[in-house]
Amino acid sequence: MLSSTLKSDIGSGFLVFLIALPLCLGISMASGFPPTAGVLTAVIGGLLVSFMGSARLTIKGPAAGLIVIALGAVTELGAGDNILGYKRALAVGLIAGVIQIVFALMKAGAVGDLMPSAVVHGMLAAIGVIIISKQTHVALGVTPEGKEPLHLLAEIPHSILNLNPEVCFIGLLSLLILFGLPLLKAKWIRQIPGPMVVLLVAVPIGLLFDLEHEHNYYLSNHLFHIGPKFLIRLPGSLASTIAFPDFSVVFSAASIKYIVMFALVGSIESLLSVSAVDSLDPEKRTSDMNKDLLATGIGNTVASALGGLPMISEIVRSKANIDNGAKSHLSNFFHGLFLLASLALIPGLLQKIPLAALAGMLIYTGFRLASPKEFVHVYKIGAEQLLLFVTTMLITLATDLLIGVGIGLILKMALHLKNGARFSTMFKAIVKEERNGSELTLYVHEAAIFTNYLGLKTRLLAIDDSVKTVVIDFDNAWVVDHTVLEKLHGMERSWTDRKLILVGLDDHEALSEHQLAVRRKARPVVAA
Repeated sequence: MLSSTLKSDIGSGFLVFLIALPLCLGISMASGFPPTAGVLTAVIGGLLVSFMGSARLTIKGPAAGLIVIALGAVTELGAGDNILGYKRALAVGLIAGVIQIVFALMKAGAVGDLMPSAVVHGMLAAIGVIIISKQTHVALGVTPEGKEPLHLLAEIPHSILNLNPEVCFIGLLSLLILFGLPLLKAKWIRQIPGPMVVLLVAVPIGLLFDLEHEHNYYLSNHLFHIGPKFLIRLPGSLASTIAFPDFSVVFSAASIKYIVMFALVGSIESLLSVSAVDSLDPEKRTSDMNKDLLATGIGNTVASALGGLPMISEIVRSKANIDNGAKSHLSNFFHGLFLLASLALIPGLLQKIPLAALAGMLIYTGFRLASPKEFVHVYKIGAEQLLLFVTTMLITLATDLLIGVGIGLILKMALHLKNGARFSTMFKAIVKEERNGSELTLYVHEAAIFTNYLGLKTRLLAIDDSVKTVVIDFDNAWVVDHTVLEKLHGMERSWTDRKLILVGLDDHEALSEHQLAVRRKARPVVAA
């Protein structure tokens, strides 16, 4: 008889599978990879990575946040040949996976703590806009002329005027379902996975419109074409889903650029997701970031070697995993097992899924990444945070992810210098301590900012078990940034056997009314 824990993991794994299947297919298509590449990645993430130190309640698989990098690699490395570009992108992904393994062995899992949330969310918002710019045309049944995000956005009105009504109907209905389900009051309805409802509606409509067969139809005296190109197309067998990397240009400048992007952006996004999932864990367990990064790197190396997309710890599916009662890493395993079974047993049914339905799911995902609520939330933390958010987003849209994030980080450091930090302590935490029985006080001097937070965190993690109260005094810190306050408050919530108290901020100026706003304090004037 199954234990209650195993039952919970099987049940959660199945429900997450229902969400993951259409998303894996959609992310693959949007990335320029074969539809099954994303499913293959999630299968490896479930069946293999679950047992290699992966964070307990995270779901490993392809993520919308890496679509931009994957599609860019396929397009640029293929130079017009998408199949060649796909195989060369696999080589890039494999090398990036090996680099992630090296990162983990070097204990670089803490890199997630260095990333300011405004910059990360600005990057994700840009990815959301890029997804919307590309998938809107798919949902309308129109092939755009533009390739770059800003051009694709500008071309949306033209696509609306030339939309294919039957395809658009499926895409629009998919969006109405995804946006409408959360608004319904009945709790049991809101618990039904939106993507699965979309498929249950879109597949029969696709059959009604006879998308499987080439034909034309008239509407309002206009002729429109319909056919299998508006449906998913899968390989004939499981074995034919396997593809191998092409290393012929892996040391070119373009390949190196995408290797760096996959390794850095994928690692950071995955580590941030693990941190977020840990905060949602009912048992408040803390994951080993380096072990999870190692597992993810191994998973990416294997997935890319066999034809899959890069994987991360995916936040949306991981949250659904927790909400559905997952207890351990086995829920991720069963989610991968159910995905493998779907490829083996129902490939014919999967090929009846309209691309417009997948586009609707991706547009919904993109909207959540770039939601207006994100702008409002960041603004409430402070005008400087909004500046970082918008700058990162716009630069990313106009250039690429690396440049966007790089400019965001440089701007963040410039703002800290403006607020009173000194360059000499930008990367060095100055912390003095005083022990009084079971209470330890850490006096932070000069600045507590994202670039030197690891020094403070290292000291906190080294505290022995006899200390029951930790006081961090910022009275002599002239700048305390939002990232540090956010990380410390997260640590405070996760501590169960001791207290963490922050003091010395009363004389600081807060840059907004938000609890975690940047704090600054004027340096005392030294008499001549």
